[in-house]
Amino acid sequence: MSPSITRRILAGAALAAGVARPARAQSYPTRPVRLIVPFAPGGGVDAVGRILSEPLGALLGQPVVVENRAGAGGAIGVDAVAKSPPDGYAMTLVSPGNMTAGPVVRPTPYDPLTLSYISMVTRSPLLLVCRNSLAAQNLAEFVALIKRQPDAIRFASGGVGTGTHLAGELMNLRLGTNMVHVPYRGTGPALTDLIAGNVDIFFSDSSAWPMVQQGQLRLLAVSSATPWAASPQTPSVGAEVPNFDISNWYGIVSAPDTPEPIRNRLAADIAKVLARPEIQEMLGRLGFDAAPMPPVPFAAFVRNELETWRAVVQAANIRAD
Repeated sequence: MSPSITRRILAGAALAAGVARPARAQSYPTRPVRLIVPFAPGGGVDAVGRILSEPLGALLGQPVVVENRAGAGGAIGVDAVAKSPPDGYAMTLVSPGNMTAGPVVRPTPYDPLTLSYISMVTRSPLLLVCRNSLAAQNLAEFVALIKRQPDAIRFASGGVGTGTHLAGELMNLRLGTNMVHVPYRGTGPALTDLIAGNVDIFFSDSSAWPMVQQGQLRLLAVSSATPWAASPQTPSVGAEVPNFDISNWYGIVSAPDTPEPIRNRLAADIAKVLARPEIQEMLGRLGFDAAPMPPVPFAAFVRNELETWRAVVQAANIRAD
C-alpha cells in the first residue's frame, strides 16, 4: 500500500472518530438516567430531585430514576457519581454540604472542582427553626437566650461538614457562644427530632417551611440578608448576629470529563423544566426559588463558595469528628 493511500486511510479514520463523538452525544440518552440524591428521603434535596425527575425525563425521552444514597454528609452519593463513567447516565444533586462547606471540613474521596458541572437548580435561605417549646418567641429572644446559656442549646445538622452544620458554627463564632452540635444523616431525620423536641434549633433548608406553616415548628429567622419571598416579614439572622449572610443552593453535577454537548443538553432541558410555572409553584410551596445556571458560571460560583467556607472553617477551627 502506497504511503499516500495510507495517509488518506488514517486521515479518514481520524475524521470518522471525530464525528462519532458528537454523534454519540447527540443521540444521548438511549437508556434511563440515574439521578442520585445523596441524602435520606424526606429532606429538601430529595424533594427537589423528585420534582425535577419526571419532567426532565420527558424532555430527554428516557426515564430519570431517583436513587437515594445517603451517608457521610452527602459524600457517598457524590462519590458514586464521581467514579461513574463520564457518559451522562449518572448525575447527582449537590449542595454546599457536599461541594463547598463539607469538603473544607473533611477530605472527600472526590475533588469538587474536577466534577462536571451541569446546572444550578434552586437557591433559598436557610431557615432558623426551633422546637415549639423553646423559651424564645423570636430572634432577639433566642440570641439573648443563648448568650445567657451558651452551652445549653443543641443545634441539629444534616451531618458533620454540611451547610446546616457550618451555619450553626458560624453563629457560635459570631456570638462567642458554644451551642452543642447534634449531627443527623440528612435533613429529614433532623427535622423529625426537632419536632419531637430532642434538639433545640436547626438551620434547615426550605423543606422545613411546610412544618412551620402547619405549626409544628417556629421560624425565628432566615439566613440571607435579603427578605425571603415566602415569608418577607421574617427577619434576617444578620439583624442580631453580625456578618451573617448565607444561602442554600442545590445543583446537578456528573462524572469528571462528561462531554460538553451532553452537559449542555442537560442544562438546557433543566432550564426548560424550571421555567414551567407549575414547577416553580411546586418548588415555591417548599420555599425554593428556581435558579437555573449553566455549566460555566455554575462552576465559577462553586469555586467562589469553596473559598468563602474555607475562610470560615479556618477562623472557627472546625475539625471533622
